[in-house]
Amino acid sequence: MYYDPIKNIIGKVARKKPAFRKIFYKILGLMFLREWHVKKALRELISSAGQGYIMFDAGSGFGQYSYYCLKKFPFLKIHAADVKEDQIEDCKIFIKESGLSHRISFAVEDLTIQTHKEKFNLILSVDVMEHIPDDVKVFENFYKALKPFGRLLVNTPSNLGGSDAGSSTDKSFIEEHARNGYSKDELTQKLQSVGFRVETVRYTYGTFGNLSWRFGIKIPMSLLNISTILFILLPFYYIVVILPVIILMIIDYFSDNLTGSGLLVVAIKN
Repeated sequence: MYYDPIKNIIGKVARKKPAFRKIFYKILGLMFLREWHVKKALRELISSAGQGYIMFDAGSGFGQYSYYCLKKFPFLKIHAADVKEDQIEDCKIFIKESGLSHRISFAVEDLTIQTHKEKFNLILSVDVMEHIPDDVKVFENFYKALKPFGRLLVNTPSNLGGSDAGSSTDKSFIEEHARNGYSKDELTQKLQSVGFRVETVRYTYGTFGNLSWRFGIKIPMSLLNISTILFILLPFYYIVVILPVIILMIIDYFSDNLTGSGLLVVAIKN
């Protein structure tokens, strides 16, 4: 299944008015369990920081994490980059209209090309690495871009059902992925190979979280991939499934998953 055409349609609606984009961010924050886990990790990493703390939102996409952090942490400065120029331009317009542009810069960047050196205290990479074949090069560039003792926060699919694939050779549910997911050992080894010390590796989307994704995200996205006309059915579908999906997400959020289809990793630059 291709996500990008659906994302482009949603993006066209979200860019029309700031209010639409804020509603869109609220929906993402409610329905995507990864946002729950990532935002929790961001609060843990940034809350004790102070003036001069700079975050790199590497692969910023729709910009929801940058917006969340700007609102949550008044002292924080952010550099947000993505390979898609249209998404960067949309984010720039929205952030300017929100009155937050003095604390954030935007750029169109290829993460495989070194652009920054010892500039950031934190790098955020959410569902980016599975799209990039030369992932070690990107990790190396992240390491160089961090200040000493800076941290990298990575969220990515695992090899235990990430991308809805049973193994590394199975076809991914999301066609744009370069790989189905990482094992704990593979991701740890690749980060260590460029100099990082891995502090924590956690599974997300365990049994309950994976079920929430299937009913809350996979089925609706599969319908929209057949025809966007099926948008009209989604409100009726969500009336039925929304409460069970949210309950499943809450269980996953508070669980210490032994396995899961997602990985959340924090690594530090020694």
